[in-house]
Amino acid sequence: MREFTARFATAEEIDTWDKHVTANPNGGNLLQSEAFAEVKQHFGWKPLHLVYETADYTSYNLVLEKSFPLLGKLWYLIKGPDVAGVEDIAGIVKANADFVKHQKLGVFAIKIEPDIVLSEETRNTIAATGLVKTPNLQPNDSTALLDIAPEENQLLRNLHSRGRNAVRRAIREGVEVHNAEPNEENFRSMYALMTNTVEAKSQVRVREYGYYQQFWTNFIKHGQGRLLFVYENDVPSVGAFVINYGRKGTYKDGGSLQKRGQYGDSHLVQWAAINQLKELGCTEYDFCGTPPSDKLKDTSNPFHGLGLFKTSFSKTVTDFVGCYDQVISPLKYKAWTAAGERIARQIYTRRTGRQFY
Repeated sequence: MREFTARFATAEEIDTWDKHVTANPNGGNLLQSEAFAEVKQHFGWKPLHLVYETADYTSYNLVLEKSFPLLGKLWYLIKGPDVAGVEDIAGIVKANADFVKHQKLGVFAIKIEPDIVLSEETRNTIAATGLVKTPNLQPNDSTALLDIAPEENQLLRNLHSRGRNAVRRAIREGVEVHNAEPNEENFRSMYALMTNTVEAKSQVRVREYGYYQQFWTNFIKHGQGRLLFVYENDVPSVGAFVINYGRKGTYKDGGSLQKRGQYGDSHLVQWAAINQLKELGCTEYDFCGTPPSDKLKDTSNPFHGLGLFKTSFSKTVTDFVGCYDQVISPLKYKAWTAAGERIARQIYTRRTGRQFY
C-alpha cells in the first residue's frame, strides 16, 4: 500500500489550480475545477483545496464542505480522489483520517466518488478499506465515453452505426450548427430546451435556472465552455453546452424541441462539439450520464431515453464505482444516516428551493 499525506493547497497552488488538477493521474474532472468551485460556493458549500502526496505522484482534489449543528463538518470529494489505481484508496483513507485528527478539523464523514471503473475486483478492494457504499450522486457514474483521438474520418467510422448514419444524413441535408453567444437570451433558450427534453425523456429533476446560468458563465469565463445551437425557423431547436477540461471533453447539458423537421440535428450538434473539443486537445468525450450498463434496456430507468441517444455514438457504457462514505466519527455518522441527512436535505430544499448536493 502506498502511503499518502494530506494537506491543504498553498495560495500559489490555488492560483494555478486547474493546471494541477488536469495533471492528476486520471487527468482530473470538471467537477474538481476552479470554475465549479466558484459555482458551489454560491449554492451552500464551502470549497476547499486538498492535496495528497506520495512518493510517486501528487493528486489535487476539490473538497466541498458543509457544517451541521452538533455533528460537525461533512466533506464531499466530488469525483475524487483522483488516484493512479484502486489500490491507492486504502492509503487515501488513512491520510484522510490522520489529517482530520491531527488538524482538529471537526469532520465526521468524508464522501468520495473516485473515477475508478466498476468491477468485482475494484468493489472488493474498496470494501476492504471499510468505506460504506452509499447511493450515487452524479449522473455520469454510469456514462458513455468516446475516444476522440483518431482523425476525423476514422472517428466517424468508429461511431455506432445509428449515430454515424444520423450525422451523415444531417450533413447531406444541410443542417447547420452554430456557436451561440453567451448571453441571457441564449441561456434562457438553452434552459427551455433542457427542461423540455427532461420532461419528455427523463425523470431527472432539473435545477433552477440560476444554477445553470452561474455554471455556464463560470466555465465560459475560464475558457472551458461553449454553447452550440441548431436553429429551425430562426428558433433554437437543439442545444448543447460542452466543456473542455484538460484532455477531457464533456457533453454537460443538452436539450431539444420534441417536434422538429431536421433529421439528425441533435447528432450533428454532438459531432460538431466533438470536433471543436478535439481542436482544443481533448482526447476523450464524456456524454455525461446513461443508465448502468446492465439496465440500458430498462424503460423505467430515469436515464433510459437519454441513454438511447448517447449510446448511438459510443457502443459501450462505462460504470464507475460511485459514491462511498468514510466514517470519521461513528456516533455522529450513525446520527447522520439515521435522520440527520434526511432532515438536512429537507430543511435546505424547503428554505432555498435548491438541491442539497
